[in-house]
Amino acid sequence: MERNYNKRTEKDYNFFRTVFYILFIIFVVMPVSKLMYNLKIEGKENVPKDSHIIYAPNHVSYLDPPMTSYAVWKTIAYMGKKELFNDKQNPLLTTLVHLLGGFAVNREKPELATFKTVKAIFNTKWSLGIFPQGKIVKEPALEDVNRGFIMFSKKYKADIVPIGVCGFDGYAHRLFEKHMTIKIGKPISYTLDEEEILKEWARQICEMTGLENKVHLKEHVNIS
Repeated sequence: MERNYNKRTEKDYNFFRTVFYILFIIFVVMPVSKLMYNLKIEGKENVPKDSHIIYAPNHVSYLDPPMTSYAVWKTIAYMGKKELFNDKQNPLLTTLVHLLGGFAVNREKPELATFKTVKAIFNTKWSLGIFPQGKIVKEPALEDVNRGFIMFSKKYKADIVPIGVCGFDGYAHRLFEKHMTIKIGKPISYTLDEEEILKEWARQICEMTGLENKVHLKEHVNIS
């Protein structure tokens, strides 16, 4: 029987998980980012002081969640595809994602437990992380975007901070082998029209990363 990873409560984002998260960033993510990827961070002035925020990066690798958390220096609970939480081929990754507060979502049909988990996160000092592309994409254009992040933004009155992950061209195997940059965009207000939110997120992501903007502005998010 598969474990249900989409149900979390406020107790799951407690003091001990927060401390573990911070220590993981300091002793694992920071050294790897600096020593193997020469990571540069731009736009730190755009990080809101409030934790009631959705961080929404483009998605190019498994490094995106930890590097985003390091860049904005926040504890972020990331929403991930449910398959990731039951990947028997990579049990270490599955365990780590769980320990760091990640939770699963059915991309085809979000369940009630997912909404309860998001609400629980916003009742704590953690922020929410969502990858609008829904999967790792290495194409030179931004095209298919899941509008669920807008739904959660409107429903829970949380502004969105676009995060541009730039320069990834493969995983590093030696010190100082790669060069990456995390660019932090300007917050997008949840009060904007749904299509305006999508348009602004796509504009900032493409401006930061150099991706071609092919996002179609025609579908609307149903938050009823």
